[in-house]
Amino acid sequence: MSGVAVMGGQRQSLRDLGGAGGGGRGGDELKHSDGPWTRAAGGADALHRQLGPVKSELETAHEGVVAGTAGLEALTELGAVRESWQRRIEAARGECRSLAGNLRAVARAQGETNEAVRQSFAPVAARGGGQ
Repeated sequence: MSGVAVMGGQRQSLRDLGGAGGGGRGGDELKHSDGPWTRAAGGADALHRQLGPVKSELETAHEGVVAGTAGLEALTELGAVRESWQRRIEAARGECRSLAGNLRAVARAQGETNEAVRQSFAPVAARGGGQ
């Protein structure tokens, strides 16, 4: 790959393809920041941690309910609702943990891709074709 294209009889370099708004002269590098991805992963981790004690807090909140409602049919329904919420909380925690890992993986993959692309243009730059 030479980094130069011939279009309409004119030679055009990769640098020229960026146009006036973005990769033109002086701004010819594509840059990636992993900041947004790692911040989002940190948010997912924080949510995972915040949901951690919720299950035991829910159990504690229901301890007194059983004694005061013995014999009521609503007790069965209340137990089913509590179990449903406990499953949902655990599912949300698992999703947050998974999401955090996936977001960090995206940041790593983009960084690796950027480095691979940079290295692929090194031979062109060494020959003076990137200037």
